[in-house]
Amino acid sequence: MAYSSSLFSPVCFNPNPNPKASPLSHKPTRRTLTVSAIQPLSTATEVAAAVAAAPLDAATLAVIGGGSVAALAAVLSLSDPEKRRQVQAEEVGGGDKEVVREYFNNNGFQRWRKIYGETDEVNRVQMDIRIGHSKTVENVMQMLKEEGPLEGVTVCDAGCGTGCLSIPLAKQGAVVLASDISAAMVAEAEKQAREELLSGKDELSPVPVLPKFEVKDLESLDGKYDTVVCLDVLIHYPQSKADGMIAHLASLAENRLLISFAPKTVYYDLLKRVGELFPGPSKATRAYLHAEADVERALQKVGWKIRKRGLITTQFYFAKLIEAVPA
Repeated sequence: MAYSSSLFSPVCFNPNPNPKASPLSHKPTRRTLTVSAIQPLSTATEVAAAVAAAPLDAATLAVIGGGSVAALAAVLSLSDPEKRRQVQAEEVGGGDKEVVREYFNNNGFQRWRKIYGETDEVNRVQMDIRIGHSKTVENVMQMLKEEGPLEGVTVCDAGCGTGCLSIPLAKQGAVVLASDISAAMVAEAEKQAREELLSGKDELSPVPVLPKFEVKDLESLDGKYDTVVCLDVLIHYPQSKADGMIAHLASLAENRLLISFAPKTVYYDLLKRVGELFPGPSKATRAYLHAEADVERALQKVGWKIRKRGLITTQFYFAKLIEAVPA
């Protein structure tokens, strides 16, 4: 059974870092998708999708989600995901970054190209993640346009994936540098950008400027941009390294820095650990959650403050989205 889902985010962004302050009114954009019906499972994270894909039925998963934390902790003690990740790192001859590069150039590229694309060849979990990520992109575009037209604004899309954000930015006239650690992702993003931005244009319409695409990790990015955006990338960095990445991204931005990350809470952390019990071949990278307070501290250390913040969730996708500006 399928249903039409109006795709808009219920997120309210708070312009004041004080969580007690009243939220900024948010008028979401709307786009209609036809998606497979998603049953109300008791999870909200992509990592828990590994459990859904494993030989556990929905009833069992619901019991795990709402049952005894102590019993679940006992089950978790039987798993050793850290050892599994060490083996993966040894296979590619490096640490987290090398694992991520290898994954997104091979199995991960095939999986995420489907999720970020428009094909119907996705399962219900992947469709849900597609919707969640689309909500994040929609909210980012709205936040950016609230400051005025994007024509001529320089934007660094750090971790561009297949171009889900870079292409809409270019359509609005922004001058975009799009980078990703994966050469396969960058090639796909450039291909899609050429197809969407250069084909079928009428002669009277201005031709959008193609984003400049580069294969780079976050540490290698340089230059200065009006705005830097980094969506769903910090999940690949432990907090000890994320602090440096946040500082580096802030050094590239002159006016605004937008970051989304998987928030670290007791509930989400537990669900992530459940997912690690049932790894699949296409879910091969380590996932790091980050406490919002840690991200905020990292920004404050380099003289930035959070101006807006919001939470975007679906059943299998969750992301904290913040906009930071110089303090």
